Amino acid sequence: MPALNVTFTDAELEQLRASASGTETSLKMFVHDAALAAANDRKRMIAQLAQEVAATSAELNARLA
Repeated sequence: MPALNVTFTDAELEQLRASASGTETSLKMFVHDAALAAANDRKRMIAQLAQEVAATSAELNARLA
């Protein structure tokens, strides 16, 4: 399975450890889930913006027709 090495400062790593300790998952799984959640949020945001642009464009095109 592919892996990714990510570098964190000591403070960042401590923050991640503290956050992960509040869950019932390992630090590795916590970081994995956080990365995927961020990627999914970005994908969802782009899709939402595309819908808003399409709706605005449709309104403008209707007025120009």
